[in-house]
Order: sequence, then structure tokens, then C-alpha cells
Amino acid sequence: MIKSTTLSPPVLTPAPGHRSGAGPSQDGPRRPRRRPSALLSRTGVTAMLALATLYTLLPLLWLVLSSTKSRQDLFATNGFAPGHGFALIGNLHHLFDVDHRIYLRWMANTLLYAGVGALLATVFSVAAGYAFDKLAFPAKEKLFALVLLGVMVPGTAMAIPLYLIAAKVGLVNTFWGVFVPGLVFPFGVYLARVFSASYVPDEVLEAARIDGAGEFKAFRRIAFPMLAPAFVTIFLFQFTQIWNSFFLPLVMLSNQKLYPVNLGLYVWYSSALSQGHPQDYLLAVVGSLVSVAPLLALFLMLQRYWKSGMTAGAVK
Repeated sequence: MIKSTTLSPPVLTPAPGHRSGAGPSQDGPRRPRRRPSALLSRTGVTAMLALATLYTLLPLLWLVLSSTKSRQDLFATNGFAPGHGFALIGNLHHLFDVDHRIYLRWMANTLLYAGVGALLATVFSVAAGYAFDKLAFPAKEKLFALVLLGVMVPGTAMAIPLYLIAAKVGLVNTFWGVFVPGLVFPFGVYLARVFSASYVPDEVLEAARIDGAGEFKAFRRIAFPMLAPAFVTIFLFQFTQIWNSFFLPLVMLSNQKLYPVNLGLYVWYSSALSQGHPQDYLLAVVGSLVSVAPLLALFLMLQRYWKSGMTAGAVK
């Protein structure tokens, strides 16, 4: 006699990590995704960038429009409205001829302070940053900590101590009293060390040393060409900083023939407000527009190197 057997259906076990739709998952109920805030959305970011651009360009637009007006239109019309005639050429002629061409003297002083000073400061900064990165010498990190301390101290806080030091050595009211402080750029040393670590491989320098190159030759022939984007970036930072310097020349100089352009424009603006010379106000406006032109030209010429320098070390 044959016994019949009943086959039970196989029991299916869920695969590891499989979540059944009938019940809650082992990790708990899913949390609803948070929507990004309105400020972080694409529309919000675009709006903030548009406001930042508008905030940056509006003063320049006002400066351009005001420089094309006559003295009467400057005070009689809205700042963002064009004048009744185009007086920019006449304003420029008056700017360059007034007070025995003192404005051209101020521009030449500023080019010397900023151009030559920034160039030398960049050379010193790149050399120091390379040394801090590639060379071994006693108390290296402690000295670099002092450099970082100099980065954190604002330049305006150093103006009075620099004036007292210059008074001791007889540099007050001289060209060197403003020029020499511009040769020190702690932030440039910090940037140069970062760039050196990103751009200059240790293996290349080691190969150069094996071939008989000294440290100075290895820096001049191998490391320095690799640091060209760093050089341009540091130069632009220091050039802009010296060009916009105001408080140090204010406390250091009393001879108008040594003034940089910023201090000269401040003298004209103060004369217009305190002594009632409205023609000086127009000179300050037109002179401000002309003083911006070298900075714009320099950034446009060197922006390719500057952009590549700013992205150094971003990708490994």
C-alpha cells in the first residue's frame, strides 16, 4: 500500500538587504528628503550673484557717467543720468594740466610704489616660500608661524609703528618711507609656500641636485619657471594692495610731490568739502576714474595666469 505525501510549498527567504514593502524596514521608516532652501536653489544663487555684480558695478557706472559731465551738470543732474554734453575730454585736459601737472606726478609715484615695490616683494615672497617648503633649516616652522602672525595683523595697525621707526632712521617724508614697507608681504610668503608644494615636485629638485646643481641654481632654473602662475598671482595681490594703500602715505608724507594718487585725490576731495572749491570735486571724480584704469588693464592682461594660479592644488 502506497502512502501519499503532501508536498508543502517552499519557504522563500528574502535576500540580504531586501526590504519588504509590507512592513517598515530594519533601518526604520524613511525620512522625507529636505528640500533645499530658497537661498540655495539655482534661482536664489543667481539672484545673489546678480546683486553682488550690481553692487560692484554701480559705483563704477556712477564714476563713468559723472566724469563725462561738466561741473554744473555734476551737481544739477542725477548721478546716474547723463549730462547735457560730453565733457570727458575737457575734464581730462584739465586734470592733467592743473597745478603744474601734479596728477601725472602722483600717478608716476604710485606706479613706482606699486609696480617696482610689488615686483620686488613678489620675488622675495616666492624665494621665501620656496625655502620654507623645500629647504630644511633650524626653527623653520617657528619662523613660518611668525609669518602667519604677520598675515593676521592688518596693515593699518602697522602704520604708526612704521612711522616711528622711519622717524628714527630719517625716512619720514621721503620716497623710501613708503616704498620700503611695501617690500614685505607675509601673505605672499604663505601663498608661495602653498604653490611650491603644489607645483614643484621634490623628485625634480633631487635629480637636479644629483646632477650637481646648487640650491640657488635649482631654484632659478627649475623651481622659478614652475612657479610662474604663483608669481603672477602674488604680484597682482601686492600691486593692488600698494596701489590702494592710503593710511601709511597719509601719516608718512607731507610733501605733495611724493603723494600717491589715492592721497592726492583725498586732498582734492577734502578741499572741495572744507574750502568750498567745487572744481576740486570734479577733479577728484575724474582722477578716480583714471586711477582705476591701470588696475583693470593689469588684471585683463594677466588674468590667464592669475586664474591658473588660483586653482593650484585644487585637483590631486
